[in-house]
Amino acid sequence: MQIAWQQFTPWASLAGGMLIGLAAAILILFNGRIAGISGIAGGLLRPRHGDVAWRLIFLAGLLASPLLYRLFHALPAVHIGAGTPALIVAGLLVGLGVRYGAGCTSGHGVCGLSRWSARSLAATIAFMAAGFVTVYLLRHALG
Repeated sequence: MQIAWQQFTPWASLAGGMLIGLAAAILILFNGRIAGISGIAGGLLRPRHGDVAWRLIFLAGLLASPLLYRLFHALPAVHIGAGTPALIVAGLLVGLGVRYGAGCTSGHGVCGLSRWSARSLAATIAFMAAGFVTVYLLRHALG
């Protein structure tokens, strides 16, 4: 195994992680909400009165952030090595996992663990283990 040193960006990664933590902290401190993306987006499917604006603003921030980043740095090239059917199946499986796990990686992994939630710890261990097994099978066992 070799490390792609040109892709090693510890300072940018640290800054990005700190911004994610800051955004999650601001949302819970000022709005009392967990920054779980699936829950925020899902709340727009069955909107409640007075509960739409903050969700739209949060999601707009997610969509605008690469544009803001592009003002200072070039965006990395995107290469997706899977076809459309595989992406559709993967998206459906992720959506199913989010529903069964009662939240997504951002909700459990970032916000739940920072609140010492045992349920989030179990969920984070489960999706990390599933990711490790999937990568191992696809890259090493199946080839």
